Amino acid sequence: MTTQKPKAIKKPAAAKTAGKKPKRALPDPAKVREIFTRFERADPEPKGELDYVNPYTLVVAVALSAQATDVGVNKATKALFEVADTPQKMLDLGEERLREHIKTIGLFRTKAKNVIALSRKILDDFGGKVPRDRAALETLPGVGRKTANVVLNIAFGEPTIAVDTHLFRVSNRIPLAPGKTPLEVELGLEKIIPKEFLRHAHHWLILHGRYVCKARKPECEKCIIADLCASPEKTLI
Repeated sequence: MTTQKPKAIKKPAAAKTAGKKPKRALPDPAKVREIFTRFERADPEPKGELDYVNPYTLVVAVALSAQATDVGVNKATKALFEVADTPQKMLDLGEERLREHIKTIGLFRTKAKNVIALSRKILDDFGGKVPRDRAALETLPGVGRKTANVVLNIAFGEPTIAVDTHLFRVSNRIPLAPGKTPLEVELGLEKIIPKEFLRHAHHWLILHGRYVCKARKPECEKCIIADLCASPEKTLI
C-alpha cells in the first residue's frame, strides 16, 4: 500500500502592491493657487538678491554664492564686475587677482579656479556667450543644476525652479512638494504650480523662507499663508 504525499498548500499570491510605496497625495490645487496668488499680490515682480550686470556676471555671482550669503557675494563682486564683466576680461584679470577680489567668500580658491575655467569654456565652446540651455550650462565648471536654473530663470525668463536650502525647507514644511532631494522637490513643484506662477515661483518661495519661514524659528505671525500651512511647527498666537 502506497501512501500519497500530502499536497503542498499553496500560499496566496502576494498582492502586486506589496512592497511598493504608496503614491504621495498631491496638495489641493485650489490651495496651491491661493498660496501663489497671495505671493503675487504681495510681490508681483520678485527679484533675486545677487547683483549682476549681464548673463555672464550672473553665472559668476551664482557660482560664487554656493555656501555663502548673497550679501557677502555682492560686496566682493561690486569691484570685480567693474573690471571683469566678460569672460575675456576675467581671463585677462587672471586667477591670482581674481582671488584677491573674492577672498572674503568661502572656498574662494576653488571658486576662483572654477570662474577662470568656466570663462575659458564659454569663450572656447560657446562663442563668448552664456548658453541658454540647462545641459550646456551644467558643462561649465562650478555650475550645477541649481545654478543653471537660476541663470535660465533670471537671465532668460525661463520658468525654472532653483531649489536652494530655503525653498527646500518651505516646500517640505507647508507642505507643497515634499521630497528628500532638491530634484524631487523641483519636479514636484513643477507638477503642481499653475503655469502663470512658474516664472516667479522659486523667488517667492526662497524669499519667504529667507525672511519669514526661517529654519530655526518661523515667524508665523507675519506669514501671509499661515492659514494654508499644515506644518506642525506652526506657532500662531
